[in-house]
Amino acid sequence: MPTITAEIRFADPKDASALASVHESAWRGAYSGIIPHRCLNGMIERRHSSWWTRAVNSGAGILVVDYGGEIVGYATMGRNRTNALAVRGEIYELYLKPAYQGVGFGRRLFNASQRLLKERGFSSVAVWALVDNAMATQFYEGMGGVAVADGEECFDGKKLRKVAYVWPKAE
Repeated sequence: MPTITAEIRFADPKDASALASVHESAWRGAYSGIIPHRCLNGMIERRHSSWWTRAVNSGAGILVVDYGGEIVGYATMGRNRTNALAVRGEIYELYLKPAYQGVGFGRRLFNASQRLLKERGFSSVAVWALVDNAMATQFYEGMGGVAVADGEECFDGKKLRKVAYVWPKAE
């Protein structure tokens, strides 16, 4: 019986089409009914494969979950973008295809992202999540994140609350 392995690795330009697909399915799964439809569609359309190719080629911190040769998730990360948060690094995005959520890939991807940020000198980490995205807020709370700040984002005139979770020392 063959063994299927899951690997967390850096994204490669050849992953661009798969990254666009993961982005679309994960964002539709997470944000349909939360972010207005027209705005959500526009955000997804902007992240086509050539966008991902440029991101990978620019050296952006992008890790992927490669499960048996299929890209099923990704995380993007780098320097913290919010001066009000007393942390150095930030995980900008962490998404999995809906069919692969809840089986441990998110935890592995999160931990790998924290390790990479620590290796790059970012010993503390923040993540922002929309409050209405209960799956995300439960995940980050389950990973030990401490809610320290609230904010707001506006999508086609609809204001949505967001919360910042921090991990003062990356594991």
